[in-house]
Amino acid sequence: MKKNPNENMLRLKPFLDKMAEKYNQIGFIENDPISIPHRFTKKQDIEIAAFFAAILAWGQRKTIISKCRQLMEMMDNTPHDFIVNHTANDIRHMNVYKHRTFNAEDLRYFLAFFKYHYQNHDSLENAFIPADFNENMKDTLTYFNSYFFSLPNSPQRTQKHIATPARKSACKRLNMFLRWMVRKDDNGVDFGLWTTIQSSQLICPIDVHVNRVANELDIICCKNADWQTAVELTNKLKVLDSEDPAKYDFALFGIGVEQNSERP
Repeated sequence: MKKNPNENMLRLKPFLDKMAEKYNQIGFIENDPISIPHRFTKKQDIEIAAFFAAILAWGQRKTIISKCRQLMEMMDNTPHDFIVNHTANDIRHMNVYKHRTFNAEDLRYFLAFFKYHYQNHDSLENAFIPADFNENMKDTLTYFNSYFFSLPNSPQRTQKHIATPARKSACKRLNMFLRWMVRKDDNGVDFGLWTTIQSSQLICPIDVHVNRVANELDIICCKNADWQTAVELTNKLKVLDSEDPAKYDFALFGIGVEQNSERP
């Protein structure tokens, strides 16, 4: 009898469903970077806060949350209004801002990009939607990277903070941000603000911890957490739920937490 190639995934489904449900709960928010956008109700504030929280999400989670709160305070806790209306003088106090390798030069460019974008668009979702949008997330993220750095004199150093599949990156932070913006359920963790990109199109965020857990569970057999690995993992998770594979990010991350591996 021919072996079902999805047998292992189907065997894991009850366990992964249980773990996903365990961590996809309101109680998860407080100690995670997603708590930053949850401080806001205005759509554009949520988008901006979520983007910064995702991009700055590396290191100790307590530190990430603290640095994101500091950044929101620097924008008077009204990020959209501050960004659209700020002058050069308004951001001088931000020259001291730093989180790991993200510094004031990077921040100034992020603010310039957001100002340009929101002066022309109502939502950040437009930044991820090329004119020939074809539901391919590799093309979507490649387009976003190109658009993000399309302003004159974009700093070369800042490019390391915005990943792209064109450099074979797993794009963990961007995929995490997209999960927050796109996924919608009744659990209240992810926001589900966007409608053009669908949950079925999302790529599961993958870092060294998720990659390790996925390998331990024999879901994938890839040592490098690159773009191809992220796609392979997502395709395996689609066996469990073709419409919402990224919900299993909660499960894989949760298992990592229980193994004392802190994310991000």
